Amino acid sequence: MQSESAYHEANHAAANWQDLYVNYYGMTQEEMLQAGSMWAEHQEKNQTPVRLFKGINSVIQQFSHLSHGICSQNSQLNIRSVLQLNGIDRPFKAVVGYDDVSSDHQKPTPYGGIQCLETMFGHTNSQLLMYIGDHEADTQFARNLQSALGSHARVISVAAAYSHSEPDNWQHKPDYVAHHVEDLLSIIGKYT
Repeated sequence: MQSESAYHEANHAAANWQDLYVNYYGMTQEEMLQAGSMWAEHQEKNQTPVRLFKGINSVIQQFSHLSHGICSQNSQLNIRSVLQLNGIDRPFKAVVGYDDVSSDHQKPTPYGGIQCLETMFGHTNSQLLMYIGDHEADTQFARNLQSALGSHARVISVAAAYSHSEPDNWQHKPDYVAHHVEDLLSIIGKYT
């Protein structure tokens, strides 16, 4: 099976894992839903160690006074485990994984982001938000979240190009591109 990054090289407009399974691997809608439910079970059993990007701990610690949240297409249990194993779980006030969102509300729809904000703050009003992601769908998600929140919030999109993503090739452009983890310090610093 080809990797998702190989898929993005072949098709930069990929929106999310559902799109990957249907449009790249050729699964039917029903097969995609079945595969997704099977992946959840196996993803949580996967014991492969996850290594954080060098320097990310420092960035998280420097901005630990800010509330952090995660909206991901990874499982919530896996995300929380990685955060705890690396001792960086305290700033993360909410974690929304794909298993917390119905299949028709996955990214890039804003549903998980709204759920995350409500968990973090108890509301979605008057927020300055920054969403950092390494897929074009993450930029689309930030834009969709901005639309859903309206003028009561501002959502800034940051592409994590340090993950070997290629935001220059994306149709949906982020507000900022972090080519190195250290770039996050100045990007985030502009708003704190």
